[in-house]
Amino acid sequence: MGRRRFSGLGVTLMDLFMPMTATAITFLVLSATTVSAVKKGTTKAFVPTCPNIPLGERVDCFPDPGASQAKCEARGCCWSPRDESNVPWCFFPTNHGYTVESQDSSSPYGKTHSPLILMDSPSLFGGGIKQLSLEAEMQTNNRLRFKIYDPNSNRFEVPHEHISSLPSNPSIPISSTLQVTQKPFGLTVRRKENQKVVFDTTIAPLVFEDQYIQLSARLPSHNIYGLGEHVHRQYRHDTNWKTWPIFTRDAFPNGVRTACTCCIHPLNVTLQPAPAVTYRTIGGLLDFYIVFGDTPEQVVQEFLELTGRPVMPPYWSLGFQLSRWNYTNLDIVKETVERNRAVGLPYDVQYTDIDYMENKKDFTYDKLNYTELPRFADYLHERGQKYILILDPAIATSKRVGDAPYESYDRGTAKNAWVTESDGKTPLIGEVWPGETVFPDYTNPNCIDWWVDEYERFSKEVKHDALWIDMNEIANFKQGSSKGCAVNKLNYPPYIPKILDDLMYSKTLCMDAKQTWGNHYDVHSLYGYSMVLATKKAMDRVFGENRSMMLTRSSFPGVGKYSGHWLGDNAATWNDMKWAIPGMLEFGLFGIPYIGADICGFFDDSPEELCRRWMQVGAFYPFSRNHNAEGYKPQDPASYGADSVLVASSKHYLTIRYTLLPYLYTMFYKAHTTGETVVRPVMHEFYSDSETWTVDRQFLWGKHLLITPVLDPGVDMVWGYVPDALWYDYESMQKLTVRKTHMEMYLPADKLGLHIRGGAILPTQEPDVTTTYSRRNPMGLLIAPDDNGNADGELFWDDGDSRGIISFLIFCLFVCKCVVSGALQVWLFVTHAGYNDPNNLKFDNITILGIPVPPVITAKTFSSLKLQVLFLRDLRLTLGETYVLEWEVIRIDCHPEEHADQANCEARGCIWDVSKKWSYAHIHMCFSKTQDSSGMTLDITRNRKYRSSGRPQSRDIDTLRVEINYHTGEMLQFKIFDPNTKRYEVPVGLSLPATPETDENKRLYKVVIVNEPFGIQVIRKSTGTVIWDSSVPGFTFSDMFIQVSTKLPSQYVYGFGETEHLTYKHDLNYHTWGMFAKDQPPGYKMNCYGVHPFYMGLENTADAHGVLLLNSNAMDVTFLPDPALTYRTLGGILDFYMVLGPTPEMVVQEYTELIGRPVLPAYWSLGFQLCRYGYANDKEIADLYKDMRAAAIPYDVQYADIDYMERQLDFVLDSEFKGLPALVDSMRKEGMRFIFILDPAISGNETQPYPAFARGKAADVFIKWPKHISDGIVWGKVWPDYPNVTVDENLDWDTQVQVIHCIPRLLPARNSTVVAPRNQRILRENDEDMNEPASFVHGTVDGKCLGDPKLENPPYMPPLESKHLGLNHKTLCMNSEQILSDGTRVRHYDVHNLYGWSHTKPTYDALLDVTGKRGIVVTRSTYPSSGKWAGHWLGDNNASWDQLYKSIIGMMEFSLFGIPYTGADICGFFNKPDYEMCLRWMQLGAFYPYSRNHNGKGNPRQDPVAWDKPFAEASRDVLNIRYTLLPYLYTLMYEAHTKGNTVIRPLLHEFVDDKSTWEIYKQFLWGPALLISPGVTNVNGYLPNARWYDYHTVSILRGQMINMPTPLDHINLHIRGGYILPWQKPENTTYYSRKNPLGLIVPLSDSGTAEGSLFWDDGEGIGK
Repeated sequence: MGRRRFSGLGVTLMDLFMPMTATAITFLVLSATTVSAVKKGTTKAFVPTCPNIPLGERVDCFPDPGASQAKCEARGCCWSPRDESNVPWCFFPTNHGYTVESQDSSSPYGKTHSPLILMDSPSLFGGGIKQLSLEAEMQTNNRLRFKIYDPNSNRFEVPHEHISSLPSNPSIPISSTLQVTQKPFGLTVRRKENQKVVFDTTIAPLVFEDQYIQLSARLPSHNIYGLGEHVHRQYRHDTNWKTWPIFTRDAFPNGVRTACTCCIHPLNVTLQPAPAVTYRTIGGLLDFYIVFGDTPEQVVQEFLELTGRPVMPPYWSLGFQLSRWNYTNLDIVKETVERNRAVGLPYDVQYTDIDYMENKKDFTYDKLNYTELPRFADYLHERGQKYILILDPAIATSKRVGDAPYESYDRGTAKNAWVTESDGKTPLIGEVWPGETVFPDYTNPNCIDWWVDEYERFSKEVKHDALWIDMNEIANFKQGSSKGCAVNKLNYPPYIPKILDDLMYSKTLCMDAKQTWGNHYDVHSLYGYSMVLATKKAMDRVFGENRSMMLTRSSFPGVGKYSGHWLGDNAATWNDMKWAIPGMLEFGLFGIPYIGADICGFFDDSPEELCRRWMQVGAFYPFSRNHNAEGYKPQDPASYGADSVLVASSKHYLTIRYTLLPYLYTMFYKAHTTGETVVRPVMHEFYSDSETWTVDRQFLWGKHLLITPVLDPGVDMVWGYVPDALWYDYESMQKLTVRKTHMEMYLPADKLGLHIRGGAILPTQEPDVTTTYSRRNPMGLLIAPDDNGNADGELFWDDGDSRGIISFLIFCLFVCKCVVSGALQVWLFVTHAGYNDPNNLKFDNITILGIPVPPVITAKTFSSLKLQVLFLRDLRLTLGETYVLEWEVIRIDCHPEEHADQANCEARGCIWDVSKKWSYAHIHMCFSKTQDSSGMTLDITRNRKYRSSGRPQSRDIDTLRVEINYHTGEMLQFKIFDPNTKRYEVPVGLSLPATPETDENKRLYKVVIVNEPFGIQVIRKSTGTVIWDSSVPGFTFSDMFIQVSTKLPSQYVYGFGETEHLTYKHDLNYHTWGMFAKDQPPGYKMNCYGVHPFYMGLENTADAHGVLLLNSNAMDVTFLPDPALTYRTLGGILDFYMVLGPTPEMVVQEYTELIGRPVLPAYWSLGFQLCRYGYANDKEIADLYKDMRAAAIPYDVQYADIDYMERQLDFVLDSEFKGLPALVDSMRKEGMRFIFILDPAISGNETQPYPAFARGKAADVFIKWPKHISDGIVWGKVWPDYPNVTVDENLDWDTQVQVIHCIPRLLPARNSTVVAPRNQRILRENDEDMNEPASFVHGTVDGKCLGDPKLENPPYMPPLESKHLGLNHKTLCMNSEQILSDGTRVRHYDVHNLYGWSHTKPTYDALLDVTGKRGIVVTRSTYPSSGKWAGHWLGDNNASWDQLYKSIIGMMEFSLFGIPYTGADICGFFNKPDYEMCLRWMQLGAFYPYSRNHNGKGNPRQDPVAWDKPFAEASRDVLNIRYTLLPYLYTLMYEAHTKGNTVIRPLLHEFVDDKSTWEIYKQFLWGPALLISPGVTNVNGYLPNARWYDYHTVSILRGQMINMPTPLDHINLHIRGGYILPWQKPENTTYYSRKNPLGLIVPLSDSGTAEGSLFWDDGEGIGK
C-alpha cells in the first residue's frame, strides 16, 4: 500500500501530531556552571505588564515551592489567585525576557544568527545571562534546528555520536518555517506547506539564567505524544497542568509522575490547557530539533535520520525469553529450562541475573552455585537455545573469595577508569549490589579500553550469546557517595526539578563528580548512553562478525542504534500490564523498537489469570521476556502446571509469534533501514480517523496485524476499535463485518484479539520450539486481500546472525484477482538475491483469505467453502527465486448447451477465449465477464510463445494491468501498466471527478473488451461508431518500447504537436511524427519545442472526440490509411483519456476541464508588441518607441531579448542598457508595458560573484547526476560569452560554441517556486525561452553522459531531428536526475518533455507574487496544462511566405491543446523579410491573440516604422481594427478561461455539419463571429452557410466560395450575422483605449436577431 500525502484535512491532522516532535524529539541540553555576563539587580523599580491572560495560557513564574504575592512580585511577575489549584497564581508578564538586537543571515538557506539582550526585569533564581545568541537553520526540508546559547561562555553540549556527524543540507529558506519576534523575543515555527503554527514561544518569555532555563511554547492541539521515560497511563498526554520530571533514576515504574524510571532528559516538562508546553532545565543551553512529517510514521523516520536508525537484532533474539533474579543455583536454572522444554513451549533464550556472579561482582561467576556456568551455553546450544547474562557498571572495591585480588578492579584503577570526586583524582566511592563500589567513567577512553578488555577476558571464560546491562542510570545505594556530597550549587542548585526525593543526588552520584565529558551534573543522564557506546565496542571485539544483541535499562536518543530496552522493574499488577502498551508505543517514537515489559511482572507474585493474559499480549512484544524478582514465586509458564490453561494459551500465541517471525524480522529490517516503527500505534496507519488518536489498549505489528489484548481481570468481553479497513480474524480466518467503529470482542480465558488487515501478505514459517529449528522449516504466505482483491507485502531474509546487512534476500509480494478471467495470481519477486539459505528452504504453503468462490481442485489445492479460504500446499517453491502463480476459480459455463461457439457466447455478453493469453492453465472456452458500474479492471499476460518488443535491450513485461474508469458521462480513462513494478507516471495533475459516472444511461459511450488480439473498443452509443479499437496486432509493452495501435473512425484527425504541419487535418498516408521537446525551429517533420500527445477525431457522423495519451517520454505517432494510428513511446505507461464531445468545441471544453482551463491574460497583453534579438542599446529602444508614437501606431508592449543582459546572464543588466530601468519607467507612465526575457540556464563559472548561481547552488536546485553515478552538477552550455572576449559572428556556430560562447550553465532540477527579483520595474511580465531545455552542447560540456548508455541511445529511436546523435542532442544527458515537487527523484529520460511545463507555473506564481497583478507569461516549451499559466509563441520561424498559413495551423492546434494565447513571430525571426510579406504578415498578425513582431540578430529591423510611411499607415490601420475589437477578444479569452472555449477557432468548430470546413486551414475565426481570410491580391475564401457582413463595407454575403480582392493595405474580415461584437474606440495603448466609450456592432441574422456578451473588469486584477 503506497503512502499518500495529506489532503487539506490530513495536513491539519498532522499538525495535531507535531507536538510529538517538539517534545519527545527535542534535545534540551543541561548543565554547566560557569557564570558569564551575569545581570545585576536593576536600579529602578520594575513594573510588570499584566494583561488579562486566559487561565490556560498562564505560564508559571514560581515553579518552586512557597509562592506568595511578595515573592512573586519580587520576581517581577503577576499575582492573581484563583480557586483552581492547578492554575498558576504567579505568572509571567509580557515585559520579561529578551529582545532581538538584530538578525544576520548570509543566505536564506544558511544559518541565521541573532543576538539576544536581556530586558530590564528581575531574575527568578539569580545569574541572569545578559547576552545570548540564537542560531537557527533548516538542516533538511523536514528538520529545523534552533539553538540558544551564551556566546561568551562555553556551556555543556551533548556530544552525540550520530547527530554530530550529520551534514547540514538546507534546501528551503528558513523564513518559510521560522519567524522571530523581536520584543520580547519569541520564535514561531510553521509548516512550510500551509504556514500553520506548530511551536510558538511568544506565549511566555525566555528565561536564561546560569542554573535555570525556561522556554514555553504554544502547541497546535492537545494531541501530544512522547516525553520519556515515564510510566504514562495513556499514550496521548493529559494537558491539564501535568508536569513530568525527566532525570535518570533507579526507581521502579508505578505510574506516579514524580517517580521517573530510567529517564533521559534532566528537566521538568509541563503541559497545560492552552495547549502549551514549558521546559524548565537547570543548566547548559537550549538545542531544539523539530522534525516535520506528512504522516506520523514519517515523523519517526525523520527523527531517526537525526539520531540514528535502530539496530538490526539477530533473528534468535525475536524468540521468547526467560529470566529471573536469583535462581539460587544453576541446577534450578536448568530445571526451569527443562520443564518449559517438556511442555513444548517455543523458547529461545535463557538469562541469568546477578546471582550467577561471585558476590555480585562483574566479570566473575559463582564457582559454588554456578560451577558449570562456562558450559551452560553449550547445554543450551545443543537444543538450539541461547544464553544471555547481565553486567552492571558498578565495580566492587573488595577482594574476591579467599582474599584473592579482584583483578578487574585493579586493572581499572591502574587505568584511572573511574568517576572521580570533585577534585578530579579521587575515585568516588558508592555502594551497589557487591557492596562498596567505584563507577566506570565510560566517557573516558581509558575506561572504554578497560571495559572492552575485561569483557573480552570474561567472554573467554563464560561463553554467552548476548549482553544485558543494568543499573546504568547510574544507580547508587548511597546518597551521592559514601562521604556524602558537598554543599555547592551543583549538588544543591537554586531550582530542583520535581525529581525523586527532590534531591539531585538521590540514589545516584554527587553532581560535582568529575567525568571526561564534564561534571556529573552535566552528563548524568548520558551515563547509560556512554555505557552503551562502550559496550558496543566490547561486543564487536568479542562477537566479531556475529550480530549479537544488547539490552540496556537507561537510554537516551540514539541508544536504539545499538541496543534494545525493557520497560524496567514493573510489578505484577493489571495496571502495569496495561501501561506497558503506551510505553512500547513511546519507545517506537524514540527509535528503540526492540522493546518490551517484564511479562507477568518483576515484583510480586503473579496470579495465574494475570500471568496468562500477560503471556498472551507479551507474545507480541518485540522483546518478549518473562522476568521476575527474587523472593517471589516462579512465573515461567511451565511453573503453572503442564496442563494449565496458561501453558496452553502461552504455547498457542507463542506458536503464532514464531509462525510470524519472518514478518516481524522484516519489520525490524524496515526499522533498521528506513526508520519505520515495529510496534505501531493504530493512529500511525489511520491518522485521518480521530477515534484512533487515543487508542492505547491495542497496537499494531507494522501496518497489518492488530493486537487487542485483555487487560482487566475477570473479563472476556473487550471493547475494541476496528479501524477503517477490511479485517480478518487471524484465528477464525473470517472477515469482520464492521469497520471504523468500536465492537465487543469475545475473548475467553485462552484468547486475545488478533486481526489481519485486508491488503496484507504476511510471510510465515512453520514454527518450532526455537528459531534455530524453525529457520530450517518451510516458508509460507498468509494473504488477506483488500476490498479490491489485492494485497502486497515484503520479506527480508538473511542468515539472521551476521553483523551488517551484507548477504540477504528481499522479496516483494503481490496478489491480485483478474477481473476478466476470475483468475487469482500470486507474485513472489526477488528484488535482491544476495543470499543462499543453507537449509534449501521452500515456500510450501500459501493461505488466501476471503475467497468467496471455490477454486479448481488439484492435488495441492483445497479450500473451505465455509471459511472462504484457499489453501495451497506442498508447492516446493525455492526460496530465492521469482515465481508467478496463477490458478483458476471455477467458471460458470455461459453456454452449457451444445453448439457453443464464439458468436453465440459473445451474443450473450460473455467472454470467449481460446488463446490462453490470460492464463497458464486449462480454462473453459466460454466464461462470464465481471465488471462494476464505475469501470473494470483486468490483467493480461503476454503469450510467451512470441517475443514482445523484439528488442533484447528492452525487457519484456509479461503481465499488465488494464484499468478502465468511467469518470463522467463524456469522459473515460483507460490505463495500462505493470502492476508488479512501479514505473514512471506523468506527475501532471488532472481534474478528475470525485465519483465516477455509474449510471450507464448517462454515459455517451460503452466499452467492450476484445480478446484476440487483446484490445479495447470504445463505442459512441448514439451512433454506434467505434471511435477507438485497439484490437489490432502489434501491441507491445516492454521496458523501453511500448507500442499500441488503434483503428480510427475516419480520416479526419487533428492535433499532435509540437511539429510543423502542412495542413490542419493530418495526412494519414503512412506519415510518422516524432514528439520530443527540442530547441528546434519549425520545419517539416522536425520535433519542436513542446509535446502534446492529444488529438481530436471527427467521425463521419460529424461527431467529435478527443484522446490524450498522458505520457512524457520520447514518442512518435504513425498514421495509416486504413485509417489507423500507432503510438510508440520509450517508457512510462499507457494512460489514455478520451472525451466524447460530441461537438469539436465541446471536445476542447471537456479536454480543458480535464487538464485545466487557460489562463486569463491581462487586457494590455492583447495589445500589439514589439521585440528584437539584437537591440544595440537602450537608446535604440527609446528611438523605436518615439517613432512608433509619432506614427500613431497602437502598441502596448516593448520587449528586450537577451541582449539587455550582461553577456546574456540572467538577472544582470548590461552596461549598454544601464538607462533601461529609467526608460521602462517613462514608458509605463505613458501606458506602456515592458517584458524581459529569462532563460532557465544559469551561468556556473563566473569569475565575479553571481548571486543567481550562488542562491541556486545553496538551494540545490540545479540538475545533477544521480548519487549512485556522481552526485555532481550536469553542466551544459548556453548563451553567455566568455568575459572580455569579442564575439566573431562570422565563425560557424559550432566553432563559436567551442571557442567564444558559453560559460557552462546549469538548469534547475526541481519543480519549485521561482525566487523572483523584487525590482518591479524590471519584472512585470515574463518571456520564458530555451526551456526545452536547450543546450549548445550534446548532453554535457565534455560530451560524456554518465550512466546507462541505453538512455541516450535507446533500443528504439523515434524519427526525431538528428536522431542518430541520440536523445541528448542539443539538450541534457538522459541520465540526469530531477526532483519532483513531492521529492520523487526521476530521470531526465522520463521528464525531459516536462521541463518547460515545470518552469511555467513557478514563473507565473512569481509574477503574481511580485506584481500582485495578472500579467502574462509566454513560454516556448509546453505540455498539456501549460495553458493554465502561460501563452506560447510558435518559435523561431523563418521570414518566408509559407510561414503565414502555417502559423494559422499552429494557432488552431494550440487552441485544441488549451493554449489560446498564441501567435507566431510576425515577419519571421530568421532571415530578412521582404516588404509585402512583412506587411501581409502584419495584417495577419494583427489577429493573432498574441500579436508580436520579433526578429533575430543580424537582420535589419522589421518593426512597422522601419519601412516607409505607407507600411506604417497600413500597420496602424489594421492595428486600430484590432484595438477596436479588443473588448470582443478579451471576452473570448474570458470564455476560454471559464468555459474552455477556443479563441482562434477553425471553421469546422462552428460549421461541423458542413464537411467543406473540415479541411480549411488558411482562414480562421475569432470565436464564433469574426472570420479572418488573409492572403495576397485575390483570396479564394470560403464563407460557410450563414449571413456574413464585410467588416469594411458592411455588404452582406452568403455561404459560398468567393473571390476576395485583397489590395496591399487590406485584409478580409467578415462578421457573422446574429452575433453582437462589443467594441471600443482605439488609442495608441490599451491604457488609454480602456477609458473610451464602448459600443456594439450588431449584425442581424436571417431571422433579424443577434446576441452576444461582454466581459469587463479592471483588466489585470487577480481573481479569487
